[in-house]
Amino acid sequence: MIPLIDNVPSRHVPWVTWTLIGLNALVFLQEVTLPQNQLERLVQLLALVPVELLSEPWRHWPTLITSMFLHGGWLHIIGNMWTLYLFGDNVEDRMGPARYLIFYLLCGVAAGLTHALTAPDSAIPTLGASGAVAGVLGAYVLLYPRARIVTLFILIIFPLFVELPAVVFIGVWFLTQLYSGTLALLLPVDSFGGVAWWAHVGGFLMGMLLLPVFKKPQKHYRRRYPDEYWPW
Repeated sequence: MIPLIDNVPSRHVPWVTWTLIGLNALVFLQEVTLPQNQLERLVQLLALVPVELLSEPWRHWPTLITSMFLHGGWLHIIGNMWTLYLFGDNVEDRMGPARYLIFYLLCGVAAGLTHALTAPDSAIPTLGASGAVAGVLGAYVLLYPRARIVTLFILIIFPLFVELPAVVFIGVWFLTQLYSGTLALLLPVDSFGGVAWWAHVGGFLMGMLLLPVFKKPQKHYRRRYPDEYWPW
């Protein structure tokens, strides 16, 4: 289930979203040019390791932020940055650049903490922007539940394009994360595919919780977007 495009127009240039994508891309390009031993050292220093964070939080708290800008492979970063590109501009529109940046970072921190608390004994480094991006999805689904998202499904080898309401697309995505995270809790630590499912859940819920605090007053946007984007 791959989102391709939505139908909500952006009213302003999404400078923060583009900057975040650029920073993530630059860091990743630096990662792929490093020798293996240096890359491993970089990950040890900047990725989030739950057991280290919880045992010495005063020493390892910066990894809650630095880990957001590291990625483990091309598919990892492309998936995260495409999702941020697709949904971030509209959320940034509703918050403004400064509020949106703070919102994004707080969602990422919440995602990291959620992962650490649900896997406190894990010594596997955790990295990626997916927790922060999940927060963007949480805000988007509340702001534009009726937006239409063209979605690609791969049926064996055949592509299928379906237009889904945002509430359906993001709702299915969230339930998948919740189900996978619950299943992961029933298995041995670090044995469920290497995906921090609960980080996604935590970031998503934090995005929903923070939206009322960070969005601009509704009256400034009511006249600028067609009624079909709003649930009221």
